[in-house]
Amino acid sequence: MADLFNNKYRISSARLQSWDYGREAMYFVTICTKNREYYFGEIVETQCVASESESETQRIASLNPTEIGTIAATEWYKTVELRPDMNLELGEFVVMPNHIHGIIIIGDGGRDAMHRVSAAVDDDDRDATHRVAAVVDDDDRDAMHRVSTDNTNTEYKNQFAPQSKNLASIIRGYKSSVTTYARKNDIVFDWQPRFHDHIIRSMDDYHRISDYILNNPAKWQKDKFF
Repeated sequence: MADLFNNKYRISSARLQSWDYGREAMYFVTICTKNREYYFGEIVETQCVASESESETQRIASLNPTEIGTIAATEWYKTVELRPDMNLELGEFVVMPNHIHGIIIIGDGGRDAMHRVSAAVDDDDRDATHRVAAVVDDDDRDAMHRVSTDNTNTEYKNQFAPQSKNLASIIRGYKSSVTTYARKNDIVFDWQPRFHDHIIRSMDDYHRISDYILNNPAKWQKDKFF
């Protein structure tokens, strides 16, 4: 993972609105439920023994999930297998009562891979390009997305086309899968329309964010989403 930070993603904040969110990079993502309702469960504390050699116990905070809270976790971890062409990896992840935090790594694939495939096809084999393009569903290919970034706190439409194989399409697919399960099982649930993202630019940034995600349940009552 360290090789991902070989000065490849050290971009200035001024570039964020023109950043191609389908390129190889690492992102810290937060998605909230609609009106920040506690759809996913509640944070509870349990006691556990600190170590086998000690009698002391410590309290561990974690989510006691609802059915849809469990699905929110399950569908997140399906992301990699559902998008093998994007070379995705997942970092730390947590489901909280009314939001999720996660790290998504878009690898050397996705849109760049599509371009390489198209360039390699000769005039006699143009149908192969069409077959590759058909893998992208219509919603991913045609939709323009608004992404709220915590760096700028503004809305924008990604100027890079096609509007697929990028961070917004990943999140849209994830949100849709959770919502679909809720609808099919008569569970009252909805997401807020947008999501927050932060481009991770260094190993220090990565470790700081990972620690924040891991410690989120323990600090729930001080969380801004509480």
